[in-house]
Amino acid sequence: MKLVILDRDGVINEDSANFIKNPSEWIPIPGSLEAIALLNQSGYRVAIATNQSGVSRGLFDMATLNSIHDKMLRELATVGGRIDAVFYCPHSADDNCDCRKPKTGMIKEIAKRFSVELERVYAVGDALRDLQAFSNAGCQTILVRTGKGERTLAEGGLPENIIVCADLSEAVQTIISVS
Repeated sequence: MKLVILDRDGVINEDSANFIKNPSEWIPIPGSLEAIALLNQSGYRVAIATNQSGVSRGLFDMATLNSIHDKMLRELATVGGRIDAVFYCPHSADDNCDCRKPKTGMIKEIAKRFSVELERVYAVGDALRDLQAFSNAGCQTILVRTGKGERTLAEGGLPENIIVCADLSEAVQTIISVS
């Protein structure tokens, strides 16, 4: 099975320093939904791995997070795409959980759910913590310049052997071209 793991905010949708707190704030990055649909059409399953500490901070509840994800899935369906699973960490950094990126717990849980070896999985993120989690779990890691991507690239300290792409559309083209 072919699987791609995506971060959500800054990769699929516009990011916000104030968190995405309700469905109206969830705005797809141009071309991102079509890129996911292309992955699906090319035989890939797609999972999301997203930190959502706004839940533990009391900025939104689980029902609201589910509504945000419902909107994402509905908009994706209108262009012929789908997400096979959404994994999220609702904890804050202070909770010291294993699922919050840059730790690898969420990524390993995805591998277990899909019965895949992570060395064969591409993972796309925009923040250093995404890249660290993906790389440390063994994924083939891609940094996109959308969201926090430009700042992440400028600050350096990136894991070895990452691929840098302008956005999710370019990342998907890269993934498909090597498969």
